[in-house]
Amino acid sequence: MKLKGAEILLHCLKEEGVDTVFGYPGGAVLPIYDAIYDSDIRHILARHEQGAAHAADGYARATGKVGVCISTSGPGATNLITGIATANMDSVPMVCFTGQVGSALIGRDAFQEADITGITLPITKHNYLVEKTEDVARVVKEAFHIARSNRPGPVVVDLPKDIMENSIEFKGDREEVNLRGYRVMKGYNSGQVISAVEHIHKAERPVIYAGGGVISSNASAELRELAEKRKIPVTTTLMGIGCFPGTNYLALGMLGMHGTRYANYAIGEADLLIAVGVRFDDRVTGKIDTFAPHARVIHIDIDAAEIGKNVDVDVPIVGQVKEVLQAINQRLDELDTYSEWNKTIDRWKEEFPLRYGTSSKGRIMPQHIIEKIYALTQGEAIITTEVGQNQMWAAQYYKYKYPRTFLTSGGLGTMGYGFPAAIGAKIACPDKTVIDIAGDGSIQMNIQELGTAVQYKLPVIICILNNQFLGMVRQWQGLFYGGRYSFTDISHQPDFVKLAEAYDAIGMRIKDVGDVDGALQEALKVSDRPVVMDFWVEREADVYPMVPPGGSLFNMLGGE
Repeated sequence: MKLKGAEILLHCLKEEGVDTVFGYPGGAVLPIYDAIYDSDIRHILARHEQGAAHAADGYARATGKVGVCISTSGPGATNLITGIATANMDSVPMVCFTGQVGSALIGRDAFQEADITGITLPITKHNYLVEKTEDVARVVKEAFHIARSNRPGPVVVDLPKDIMENSIEFKGDREEVNLRGYRVMKGYNSGQVISAVEHIHKAERPVIYAGGGVISSNASAELRELAEKRKIPVTTTLMGIGCFPGTNYLALGMLGMHGTRYANYAIGEADLLIAVGVRFDDRVTGKIDTFAPHARVIHIDIDAAEIGKNVDVDVPIVGQVKEVLQAINQRLDELDTYSEWNKTIDRWKEEFPLRYGTSSKGRIMPQHIIEKIYALTQGEAIITTEVGQNQMWAAQYYKYKYPRTFLTSGGLGTMGYGFPAAIGAKIACPDKTVIDIAGDGSIQMNIQELGTAVQYKLPVIICILNNQFLGMVRQWQGLFYGGRYSFTDISHQPDFVKLAEAYDAIGMRIKDVGDVDGALQEALKVSDRPVVMDFWVEREADVYPMVPPGGSLFNMLGGE
């Protein structure tokens, strides 16, 4: 049958299992949008291309499927950049389709032309400029294969307008993907697995350090089996939150710059570190030569480039995390006794729990709000965050029981991520409660997506921890720059309640600590539109514990 390139594109999306795309139309993608008009693929109209990218990202993180977004050429494509870079840093599978000017105009500075393949080269797993309509089906199949396999990541497919308009004979069958130099990782070094098991059996003070690779590999059950079989305490990175239940007796919470004291102490005293799906990020390790100073290191990761990159490794294992953990678990002896090491960590948990004070001015403490959200949802909600203090409090004070329930921008630290990601998560999981923990700075970066949430009747809850500051930057200025608050006061801000109502959302302002619980209960009952909750919190509340940048994990500020 004869089909236009745009029709072939949508046919291929259906074959890849795509049911939802997020996008914003424009001149260069008019052929695609004309085809979407007759398609049963659900299109979610964002209010900004960055919002579309983050929503596709949230959809992907919440489901494990490939997220899809569409933009027009030029500024439409460049507006996706931050969302693409966010997904790339956090290894999120996405395929981003960008419109492009007609093939004959490429390179001539045509209206709304941008070299999007050149621009995105450093921030994608791969990208394509489609040169022939005959290539559309092959490129789409390759793009999804690359995005979801091995270490996931974003792929950009640039589509000139004439390639989408041209018609060709299309048989519907596509060849199997065979990319030269790109092979899906299969198997692992069994000798290294045996060596890892020997190290685990000998260890007296082991710690599991788990990251986002556990979630990407769907290996949470295997991780829990390993931990419980040998009674090994588990600490996670920011991206790994949810891969091990925060309610488990072996859970240490997050480690690193804003990790728990007992997690950081455990790293300092461990004689074996089992690093699973992690990249030894600087916010985790602190001063690198003092990180886990007494420990031998087992590192399991799908990406060989990460092993030995930052920390010397004694037992490197390259492979799918799920498969490697299964192989290790099969060879492990079960440990029945509760060791002295476990008792030491339990003592640290008692001595150094997460804690916070009260406001000298009678305002709500932001940590209290997170605790109340947890008390009401019992770990059953999907929590997204913006970036800054709100993000760290959400990581510290909510106990995540499941993978894919904590969605945040870890590697890039993208302000404005949380709200559109919450939209994507709610589209993906309509029966789940979805709550965005936001700061009053971050929320204003993509607040226009209230229009999207209202249009599609999405009962997403936005909890703004409103301290009238760019809170994390203000905290650093207070600690390291003599309290010189240079351009971090943002007390000149909109009335968030009126703004919500202007979009036909629900707005609530909460100033008294006694009203927090009731307001949250009321918000959780709303089923047909977003709720914006403006919590007036202590202006100078800080995130503790804190490891100063470049410092050692055992030298923490606050949280005693």
